[in-house]
Amino acid sequence: MRALGTLGLLALLGSCAAPEATPVHQPGLENAYWITDSVLSGAQPEGEAAFRELAALGVKTVISVDGATPDVETARRCGLRYVHIPIGYDGVPQERALELAKAIRELDGPLYVHCHHGQHRGPAAAVVACVVAGTMDNARAVETMKTLGTGPQYIGLWESARQAKKAEAATLRGLQVEFREKAPIPPLAEAMVSLDVVTERLQLCAKAGWKQPAGHPDLDPAHEALRVREILAEIMRTEEFRSRPEDFRRKMEASRAVSERLETLLRAGDPAAPAFAALKESCADCHKPYRNTRPRK
Repeated sequence: MRALGTLGLLALLGSCAAPEATPVHQPGLENAYWITDSVLSGAQPEGEAAFRELAALGVKTVISVDGATPDVETARRCGLRYVHIPIGYDGVPQERALELAKAIRELDGPLYVHCHHGQHRGPAAAVVACVVAGTMDNARAVETMKTLGTGPQYIGLWESARQAKKAEAATLRGLQVEFREKAPIPPLAEAMVSLDVVTERLQLCAKAGWKQPAGHPDLDPAHEALRVREILAEIMRTEEFRSRPEDFRRKMEASRAVSERLETLLRAGDPAAPAFAALKESCADCHKPYRNTRPRK
């Protein structure tokens, strides 16, 4: 009843009034907020219970901007439509901004826009879509991203929110978009999604003192480090990798070498925290110029 009351209040305020983001406290819906009367943003729904919570909130359409494949089947069982419009950490391209705006204008709502954690790409995509659709201004877009915890290092996402412009209604009506349940993902981007997941698993191991974390019998620290090394090695075998700038290739090799060192330490039972810190620093060093900001033309 509390969530439905929030929805009713937002409806009275009106989406153009762009009220402050209002949190939704429901199991399985991390970092979920109403950002207008018809749009929520948050983390990836975890399990069928989370999708049912969305349905109970009145949500009709779930939009993933994450690189991972959406759980379409579970969403369908809960009466929800899934739409996959992936974006990167370097910003929301104009083409994607228009597609997202058309989605929140024309697809059955309310809509839930999510990335993985619900802090960076999801909030940015949601507010940019609202600005382009004319239901939010740029100042409110930026404030909403702050509320949802978007990291300051994602320069391209912040620029997208600040620079987005309302589109003409005729432009959105005339835009031809195939809203897919599962969009194709370039191999390198897909590998990076897997790398993020494994790194999170390593973080759980680190918090457990490099032992198997409680409640995670499937996690073995040394094996997770091996998975990082293998993913990086596979990336480095691709044609896309070989076509990238030399600096990018050098940074990736540095990450691979650190991951190998981490695995060796874990298998030997030696202190691994410095190597894991070095791995995260190596990844961040690559992300800053090649993932978080769109290259200037």
